[in-house]
Amino acid sequence: MKGNSIINFKQIARVLAVLQFLIGALMLTALPFSYYYGAGDEMALIKAFGVCMLAGLLFWFNSNTKDKSINKREGYLIVALGWLTMVTFGALPYLFCGEMNGITDAFFESMSGTTTTGATIIEDIEAMPKGILFWRSMTQWIGGMGIIVLTVAIFPLLGIGGIELFSAEAPGPTSDKIHPRIQETAKRLWLIYVSLTAILIVFLKLEGMSFYDAINHGLTTMATGGFSTKNASMAAFDSPAIQYTIILFMFLAGTNYSVTYLALKGKFKKVWRNDEFKFYLFLTCLLAVMISSTVFSIKNAEGSFPFEMAFRDSLFQIVSIITTTGYVSADYTIWHPSLTMVFFVLLFIGASAGSTSGGIKLIRHLVLLKNSLLEFKRLVHPRSVLPLKLNNRVVAPRIMTHIIIFLLLYIILFVIGSIVMSLMGYDFMTSIGAVATSLGNVGPAIGQVGPTDNFAFLSNEAKWFLSFLMLLGRLELFTILVLMTPYFWKAN
Repeated sequence: MKGNSIINFKQIARVLAVLQFLIGALMLTALPFSYYYGAGDEMALIKAFGVCMLAGLLFWFNSNTKDKSINKREGYLIVALGWLTMVTFGALPYLFCGEMNGITDAFFESMSGTTTTGATIIEDIEAMPKGILFWRSMTQWIGGMGIIVLTVAIFPLLGIGGIELFSAEAPGPTSDKIHPRIQETAKRLWLIYVSLTAILIVFLKLEGMSFYDAINHGLTTMATGGFSTKNASMAAFDSPAIQYTIILFMFLAGTNYSVTYLALKGKFKKVWRNDEFKFYLFLTCLLAVMISSTVFSIKNAEGSFPFEMAFRDSLFQIVSIITTTGYVSADYTIWHPSLTMVFFVLLFIGASAGSTSGGIKLIRHLVLLKNSLLEFKRLVHPRSVLPLKLNNRVVAPRIMTHIIIFLLLYIILFVIGSIVMSLMGYDFMTSIGAVATSLGNVGPAIGQVGPTDNFAFLSNEAKWFLSFLMLLGRLELFTILVLMTPYFWKAN
C-alpha cells in the first residue's frame, strides 16, 4: 500500500496526459467554423492540437505505474496542475494565429476563459477569426463545470478513483451529492449542463440570433463566463426576448445543480426547502425592485423612459454580476454613483455553491448571517443552546470555522491585491475593481475596467498578477494556497 508520505507523480502525469488529450480533441470543435467562415485560422488550431497530442503522449509514456489510487494531496496537485495545463495549452491557438501581442496576452485570455472570468484584452472582438473566437467560448464552457469533473466521469475506464478530485474541484462548505457514486454524480452534472446548453442555443436561434452567435452565447451563458462575440456584449442584441432568455439561463446556471436536478425530478418541495436557493431568489428579486426603481426615476427625470427597459437593464446586470457571468447590456457606472457602489459590492457575492458561478458563494454569506443573528440571541440568553441550522440540519462548528477563515483570507487577498495594483501605478477605483473582479471571476468592474472597457491597457506584470488571482478565485483559494504551505509537502 502506498504511504501517505509519497506523492505518486507518475499517476499525476497519467491524469495530466488524459487532460491534454481532451483539450486537444476539443480544439478540433472550432475547425468547422474556421473552414465555413474562411477565417484562415485552421492551421493555428491544428498546430495547437498537435502540440497537445504530443505533450499528452509524452506524459502518458512516462506514467507507467501499478498504483492507480489517488490520495488527498495528489488530488489537490492534479486539480491545480490540471487547470494550469488547460490554461497553458488553451493559449496555444491564440499564439499560433498571431492575433495576440505575445505570451502574456494569450495566457491572460486563456486564464480568463478557463476560469470563466470573462475579462478580455481583445479590443475588437468582431474582427477576430471565427474559429479562434469559438475556441475562446469553448474554454469557458469547459471551465464552467470544471474539466476535472468531466474527467472524473471517465476515470473508471482508466482504473482511477475520483472522489479526491471531486472534493478538490468543489471545495465549498457543503457536500451534497446527487448520487452516492462520484462518477455517477459527475455524469449527471454534465448531462444537466449539456442539456441546458443545447436548449439555450435553440431558444437563442429561434429568437433571432445567428447560429454562430447562438452557440457561442449558449456556451458562455451556461458557464457563467460572459465572453461574447460582439464588442458591445449583450447590448448588441436589443431584443427583450433574447435578453430575458439570457437572464433566465444565467439564473439557472447560478443555481446549485443538485437543486436543478431535484426540480427536474419534480421534487419541488425539496427545492423550496433549500435555504440557499430561497436566499438566492429573494436577494435577486429585492435588488431588482430597488435598482430598477432607482434607475427608472433617474432616467425618467432626464426624459420619457419606459419602466420595462429600466427593469430589464437592472435585472440583467444584477443577475449577470451575482452569477459572475459578466455580460453587459448597459453601463451601470453611468447610472448613479450609489448604484456603482452597489454593483461593486455585488462583486463579492457569488451565486449558489454547486453551480458554475464564482465569487463568495451565497451559502457562505447565509451561514455567516444566521450565525451573527444567533450571536445576538446568545448575548441575551447566554445559557441557551442555539445551534446553527441550514436546511433544517445543524451546521458543524468546523464548517463555520472554514467559512470564517475563507472570508478572512478573501478580504486579505483583496486588500493586498489592491495595494499591489496601486503600486503598479493604477488609480484607486481601477485597482480595487480589477482585483475584486479577478478574485470573483466576474469580468466587468469599476474604474478603467468597467462594463464598457477591457483589460488591454494593463501592463504585463498586472496581467500575470490578475491571472493568478483568477485561478485562486476559481478554485476557491484553499486548493491553490494549500500547495504553498510546508504542511502539504511534509512526509507525514
